[in-house]
Amino acid sequence: MKYINYPVADPDGRPAPVGVRVLPCGDSALTVEFGDVIDPALNERVRALDDLVNTGELPILGTIPTYRSLLIEYDGTLIAYAQISSSILALCTTLAKVLKPGRNWEVPVAYGGTFGADLAALADRHGMTAEELIRRHSNCQYLVYMIGFVPGFTYLGGLDPALATPRLPTPRRKVPAGSIAIGGEQTAIASVEAPSGWHQIGRTPVRAFASTRDPVCLFAPGDTVSFLPISEDSWLSLAQAAHSGQTVARQIA
Repeated sequence: MKYINYPVADPDGRPAPVGVRVLPCGDSALTVEFGDVIDPALNERVRALDDLVNTGELPILGTIPTYRSLLIEYDGTLIAYAQISSSILALCTTLAKVLKPGRNWEVPVAYGGTFGADLAALADRHGMTAEELIRRHSNCQYLVYMIGFVPGFTYLGGLDPALATPRLPTPRRKVPAGSIAIGGEQTAIASVEAPSGWHQIGRTPVRAFASTRDPVCLFAPGDTVSFLPISEDSWLSLAQAAHSGQTVARQIA
C-alpha cells in the first residue's frame, strides 16, 4: 500500500508532507521515500524532487532516483543531517511543479530465436503464440522508471499484465548486453553482460550503456520507450552501426 499520513516529522518537529519520510543513510546521505509500490505518480514525485535538489542551492554530491524513493548524497562537512533533511522536506511541499518532459524512444528488437531464448516457453506458459506475445510486448509504451543494478540497466513499467511472469528460479550466469527481458510485472533493457533471472524474449542492438559516450547511459528516468520488431538481418546491420558509435535508437515526437 502507499504511505498515508506517515508519522514522520522533520528535526524541528514539523510534520512531514503526507506520504513522505526521510531516512538517514550513514553520515553523508539520506533517502526520501514516497511510497512502496510501482506507480507513475510516485515516480513523478521522485523525479521532481531530483530536479529540485540538483539546482545547486544545497551541497549535493549526487542523487540516485528509484521507482519510489530518492537517495541523496551530500557534503556532511558543509551541512548537518538535521538541516538538510529539514530543507528537503520543505522542498517536498513544492513538487507540483511541471517536470521537464522526457524523451520518447523507438528501440528496435529482434525477438525470439538466438536473441530470445525464453520467448517460445513464455508464450506457451501464457497460452498464446510467440507472435501474439511479440505483438503484446511491442504494442505498449513503457516508462523508464529507473536506471540501476548495473550501469545503464533500464527498468521499464507498463508491461501488458497478460505477460507478467515470475523470475526464473535459478538466474543465468551470463545474459548478453541488449537483452530485452520480462521479470514479474516489469520489462527491461539489459545494458551489459551480467547475471539475470529475467526471461529473455529478444535483443536490441542499441547500447544502453557506453563508457566512452556522453551521456554514458542512453536512457533516463522519465523517458518513454516503445519497441519495434525487426528481423535478424536488420539486427546485424544495426549492431554494426551501433559498434561504430551510432545511437541506433530513434527519438520520436
